[in-house]
Amino acid sequence: MRNKLFLFLFPLYMLVLGFILYINGVFTGNITSLSNLCINVGFLVVIGILFLVSASSFVRLNNCTEALAAATDQIWKEKQKKEGPLWDVYWNRKDVFHNPVLDEAFLKYQKKMASYRTRKGLSNTCDLEEYINEDLLDRVAMVHFNSAISGTLTGLGILGTFLGLSMGLASFQGNDIYTISDNVGPLLDGMKVAFHTSVYGIFFSLVFNFIYRSTMADAYEKLAEFLEIYKEQVAPEVSGADENARAMLIYQANTANSLKTMLELMKGTSAEQTKGVERIVNQFVSQMTQVMGSDFEKLGRVLNYASKTQEQSARNYQDMEQSVRQMQEANANLLRSMEHFLARQEELAQRLEEQEKTLEATSDFLNDEIANQLYTFNRMREE
Repeated sequence: MRNKLFLFLFPLYMLVLGFILYINGVFTGNITSLSNLCINVGFLVVIGILFLVSASSFVRLNNCTEALAAATDQIWKEKQKKEGPLWDVYWNRKDVFHNPVLDEAFLKYQKKMASYRTRKGLSNTCDLEEYINEDLLDRVAMVHFNSAISGTLTGLGILGTFLGLSMGLASFQGNDIYTISDNVGPLLDGMKVAFHTSVYGIFFSLVFNFIYRSTMADAYEKLAEFLEIYKEQVAPEVSGADENARAMLIYQANTANSLKTMLELMKGTSAEQTKGVERIVNQFVSQMTQVMGSDFEKLGRVLNYASKTQEQSARNYQDMEQSVRQMQEANANLLRSMEHFLARQEELAQRLEEQEKTLEATSDFLNDEIANQLYTFNRMREE
């Protein structure tokens, strides 16, 4: 019921309009002040236009509020028929709200969720509140306009007060008691304008502010109820990135443990393998000897010899492996030595180059000095 309180504005407006027309003598045909009537009617026309614009926004908000309430009831009814989240029903449903504003916002939400769909399900999710929220209702209700109506009505009342007083004082003339009494009538007419506009301006401001706040509170309440039931019954459940990463780490750890176990089983030491073979051979020979006689004793000796041969081969393989490892270390040392030698060679080459430059400079200096001495000597001999 709160979302329809704005309908009471128009009966109240008609009552105030009729009262103003009545006290100005419109219904009796005895209009005392035409200027008073024009000012009041002009103010009421402005207020009526403001009420019509606000009512149109309240109608749109009322449609959204009723659509949210109907969608909440629909989710409850469908929940009684189906267990688990209802996302399979709503992920591609059109006209969920049967309201163009809400359906457009819900379509954007569906497209965003569709971008997260993979063959294995949803890789991520987003909140419906990002698209259907209080900001959306504020735009529908023209909050930027309606929030200023209350102050505008109060301002009109104050403006009418000063306008009426100005009209009364403008018609007030004279400086003695006889002339003042003749101007009391126009002064009172101006004061009527002042008080009438102030009264219905403040009255409409209080009534509109109460209706506006009640309507918005009802819309926010219906929105909160819908979002709550949607999150509980419709929104899909998606494992977060942390859970996926944790599952991947567990899988990798299990795989590593399995590979490690297989490696230990395959690797083993040659001595353990040889002992295992010997135990198997001895058990096999002893059992078969009891059954078949001495022929299997020969077979047992052959198998024992084979096991010893395998053991010797294993030792040879270990020796060869150790030799290869030592050879690798020797190659590494040789490589490091070669690198060190090359570095020393480069350093020596640089030093030789520097010495060569020094010798060249010294040779040039000596040649110049000898040439100077010879020139001096020749000059002295000529003299």
